[in-house]
Amino acid sequence: MNNVLVYCELTENNHIADISLELCTKGRQLATEMNGRLQAVVAGSNVKEVAAELYPYGVDEVFMADDARLSPYRTLPHFEVVLKVLNEQKPDVVLFGATTVGRDLAPRISSRLQCGLTADCTALELGDHTDTLTGKEYKGILHQIRPAFGGNIIATIITPENKPQMATVREGVMRKEIFDANYKGTLSMVDVAGMLEEADKAVTIIRREIVEKSINIKGASIIVAGGYGVGSKENFKMLHDLAHLIGGEVGATRAAVDAGFCEPERQIGQTGVTVRPRLYIACGISGAVQHRAGMEQSSKIISINTDPNAPINAIADYTIIGDVATVVPMLMDCYSNNLK
Repeated sequence: MNNVLVYCELTENNHIADISLELCTKGRQLATEMNGRLQAVVAGSNVKEVAAELYPYGVDEVFMADDARLSPYRTLPHFEVVLKVLNEQKPDVVLFGATTVGRDLAPRISSRLQCGLTADCTALELGDHTDTLTGKEYKGILHQIRPAFGGNIIATIITPENKPQMATVREGVMRKEIFDANYKGTLSMVDVAGMLEEADKAVTIIRREIVEKSINIKGASIIVAGGYGVGSKENFKMLHDLAHLIGGEVGATRAAVDAGFCEPERQIGQTGVTVRPRLYIACGISGAVQHRAGMEQSSKIISINTDPNAPINAIADYTIIGDVATVVPMLMDCYSNNLK
């Protein structure tokens, strides 16, 4: 069938994770182009009300498994549920988030179904392809796009022979958008009777300790990001001071992280997180394509750089030519004076 199916993850408070809503937004677009339906599978405990969160994103049918053994997530019980749905529905495209859960579950599913799987995609498109060796033509297949060789190239991967076409997609690279606030799909309960007994015995959770993330730049509306040009870990303190003053978060390029200037959790780009803040202040960032891919959809971009020809300036709304150590304190003084 020309259907797209999204595996939806749940948060600790039993809501659909943002990455899954991002995939539903993209899945709606793909399903429309394929003249198919968008389906979603949800597995957890006490999740019967969750379907209402998915319908506005254009989900035509939700397959829901509700059982105490499905929460918290464990590989084998969720594997059995997803496999059952896929074997019955036979969708053309299946999408998972490139999260701890998705990276654990998707390879096991693809191995069982003997189909291809592309990991950590940053874009998905439908297109045609002609095999240069056999001359065989493929129409409307999924182009799975992801960085390769450390982010130095962008690879387009296709898996047309064995269906479904499966991919995991990085968080934040796709927009989460309501399709129709009044959209109503259907709910189908997955009967798990007799199918979880053995899977439930494989792993026993003895104790869980939940620690809140101390760094969350993905959801920040203002980001002050530093590159290798900031010069040192000590100089990054200026960026933290500026971010604190204007109510933002601090981000960094891979070069800055590799140099030890900043924590890896703050890395932005193809090998980090993708962000879309209202304001992005790029300090001492040259603007390599790998970094721009993670922030170029910011609403407003300000670049602070000594090099007027730095690539980051080409996408910046405003460019300040100068040294970060001089410009950042001036910005802080201006902001503080305006508050007075």
